Amino acid sequence: MTTSQKHQSFISEPMGEKPVTELAGIGEVLGKRLSAKGYDRAYVVLGQYLVLKKEEELFVEWLKDEANANNKQAKDCYNCLTEWCEQFL
Repeated sequence: MTTSQKHQSFISEPMGEKPVTELAGIGEVLGKRLSAKGYDRAYVVLGQYLVLKKEEELFVEWLKDEANANNKQAKDCYNCLTEWCEQFL
């Protein structure tokens, strides 16, 4: 699996107060949609990922429904969070 520079950058350090747009797969448009619904920080999206028990299908569908993400964007975000969790949790 190849990962983007954004993905590599995100998983290389603690999450802290990073904005949601720091997550792989989340650009300005999706970031604005998520922020408008209260998901303004990466850790808030991580919380939803954990509530969905780290299940890919559930998270991908949630992100598609919540922010109108496409399949690739949703999977990139899922993979980013999964790898971050493996490293830091």
